[in-house]
Amino acid sequence: MLKRIDKINELIKRQISEIITRELDLKPGVFLTVSRVDTAADFRYTRIFVSVFPEKDSEYALKTIQNEIYSLQGILNKKLRMKPLPRIEFKLDATEIEADKIEKILNSFH
Repeated sequence: MLKRIDKINELIKRQISEIITRELDLKPGVFLTVSRVDTAADFRYTRIFVSVFPEKDSEYALKTIQNEIYSLQGILNKKLRMKPLPRIEFKLDATEIEADKIEKILNSFH
């Protein structure tokens, strides 16, 4: 079962990355990357974690993607050949932000 979820996560990540690149209109200089996808065991929900550069535009990018979620969901549904179709939810991936904070703290000791 785990292998199937891994394959579905990878498929959704690839498809939604392509859809976001083509369909989402962000202001110049803002880059949004799909960092990971976490699909529920029953395939009904999928959390899509995104990272944003520059970090200061994270809130803007997340708000923009939330405003387009129904359109993005519709395009993704047409590309996926599975039942049930998972309902997508976007979350900000703070992994890089936290790593940067830790690195700055560690560098302050040198």
